[in-house]
Amino acid sequence: MLFKSCIVSIIAVVLGWLLAKIDKREHILERKLSLNDGKTIVPWISETIMKMINYIKNHKHNLMNIVILYTLAYCSFIFMSPHFTSPHMDGDKYTSIFFFAFFVKQHMMILTLLLYYLIYRFFYGITNKFWLSSIITYTAVTIAIVADAIKIYYRSEPILPTEVTMVSAYGDILEMIPQIILWIAIIGIIILTGVIIFCEVKFPQEKLSWKPRLLGILLAIVVFGSSTRINHGNSIVNAWLSSYGNEPTFWNQEYGAQYNGAIQQFLNNIDTNIMENNSNYSRKRVNKLVEKYKKQAEKINKGRTNNLSTQTIVFNLSESLANPNRLKEVELSQNPLSYIDSVKRNTTSGLMISSGLGGGTANMEYMTLTGLPVSNFSPTIATPYTQVVPNSNQTLTINNYFKKSTAIHPYRGSFYSREVVYKKFGFQKFMYLGGKYKLKHKMKIGTNPYLSDETAYRNTLDVINSYKNGQFINLVTMQNHLPYSDYYDNSGDYQVSGNMDDDEKNNISNYSAGISYTDKAVQKFIEQIDEIDKSITVVFYGDHLPGIYSNIDGNSLEARETDYFIYSNKYARQHGAKNLKHVKYVSPIDFIALTAEQTNSKVSPYYALLTEIQKELPTIKVYAYNNGKNPVFVNKKGKTIKYKQLTKKQKRLYNDLKLVQYDLTAGNQYLYKTKFFNVNK
Repeated sequence: MLFKSCIVSIIAVVLGWLLAKIDKREHILERKLSLNDGKTIVPWISETIMKMINYIKNHKHNLMNIVILYTLAYCSFIFMSPHFTSPHMDGDKYTSIFFFAFFVKQHMMILTLLLYYLIYRFFYGITNKFWLSSIITYTAVTIAIVADAIKIYYRSEPILPTEVTMVSAYGDILEMIPQIILWIAIIGIIILTGVIIFCEVKFPQEKLSWKPRLLGILLAIVVFGSSTRINHGNSIVNAWLSSYGNEPTFWNQEYGAQYNGAIQQFLNNIDTNIMENNSNYSRKRVNKLVEKYKKQAEKINKGRTNNLSTQTIVFNLSESLANPNRLKEVELSQNPLSYIDSVKRNTTSGLMISSGLGGGTANMEYMTLTGLPVSNFSPTIATPYTQVVPNSNQTLTINNYFKKSTAIHPYRGSFYSREVVYKKFGFQKFMYLGGKYKLKHKMKIGTNPYLSDETAYRNTLDVINSYKNGQFINLVTMQNHLPYSDYYDNSGDYQVSGNMDDDEKNNISNYSAGISYTDKAVQKFIEQIDEIDKSITVVFYGDHLPGIYSNIDGNSLEARETDYFIYSNKYARQHGAKNLKHVKYVSPIDFIALTAEQTNSKVSPYYALLTEIQKELPTIKVYAYNNGKNPVFVNKKGKTIKYKQLTKKQKRLYNDLKLVQYDLTAGNQYLYKTKFFNVNK
């Protein structure tokens, strides 16, 4: 309260001073306009214009700097829209982003300009060199805008703070960039260095004293540092930004960047809250839930004879795999996944609802391994691997039920902090390129820079055959990761029809050729595990659609459907494993329950809850973020179901899962002190 009073007092004093100045200037103006003193208005206007011209001449470099920063601020809005349309919901009328940004969002553009100016003043304060500070700011801002535009084009979301903090992955990201672009960047840096040196020598600017330098640095730190309070409802910065017109729209990050500008949307995502406070949360409530699902586990286990720990379970995330033939906007000359479709007709299979489009692999991993839907988190949680797991003292995943567990990723291990995350999850080994545990097989197809899926399966077979007892393997493939260039000789076999340009058709053809090789690799892998005399069950699923389709609605169910199947080998089927009825729609959290049921394995109270959710609750739309409030579901016919349409039993199940998730990720982790995760054998 005292702070606010001081602020009000300061504002009052400043306003008083300004009013006094204005009053004084009015008297001067009156005297100048007066005919009694012998002066006329014309000379005064001429004098004023000359003063303005002289001011512009004397401050031309500073004014030029502001004009350039304003132009960049405008660009940070218009390039956030791949099709240069204003943000709109389907069916709404919309205009161009150029008009929308300039006339509707001018206030946010000015805010963006001020933020860019503070970045410039921060560098100016440190270096005390005008040209160096200006050009560094222009370069940094331009790179950020281009990076945001590229990511929005492929993944419908801008760069997020969690991705910037993945410093260890920068080297791997650079390896994905074509060499010609890197050379252009290097040449550009050399040219910029020359321009800076030339300007500093040819057009030297006045050095600042220590006071304005320090003020610029401190102001930048305070303003950008206040972003850690943006999403706190009772904070001054939250109240001011809300009244000013900041609309974070976490449910759609692309819209957020178009509404607020790229830099403000980035700042909106810094202040994260894992989950909304649960008013029903208490140790007593948690203990009551444990007892409830203990009884349910006992009931389920009466009819089951196997244990998960004695099985060999492979969770296989297939990078960007989703059959293009399923999209109504695309028609292929032949089916690139003919074998996988034949497997799906004869085993547990259907469509998985992904939380991502063009990306978000780690979120699918998180859900399949933990059984917790990302849609229950705050919308500011973009990646649980980097925002939730590091803050948890403990994280229980399905591999914890096995004496031996291995993670395999035929690429670098630094993306999404997998090295740290897998260790925290309890995996004994993580096999990746350059890691402690080597990948024996390293084959590629054509000119594709990534290791093939056949290679991934060969390495997996080595792990399967190296241990005679039950084990868990988490395999994340890489072959079909973007970009989708002309890597393969058979791309011409997949001719594309549809309302799209030739570049998009080529991308789809190249992508289809790639997944056709996955199809053959899967066939070979299944034939090989069928020859092994131990129980092996493979959960195969695509993590998301590739970001190559321009004419599909990113929020539609069609844009989130990927292929999945659960296959148990001959030995497993001879020892109790069974195919389940066709489950058309599942979310990633359902795989644990489906695997336990298919292998006829006993469950813990937690997995009893997941089993009930899979059987009784419509499939959770894990991409519909809303703090877990008013969640959205999909029924067996693909129709959207709202929370209020659920039965009382279904609502109780969903709320029980929310309570469990709150305790494990944002609460006191009472459940780890109970027998909620124990399986009675």
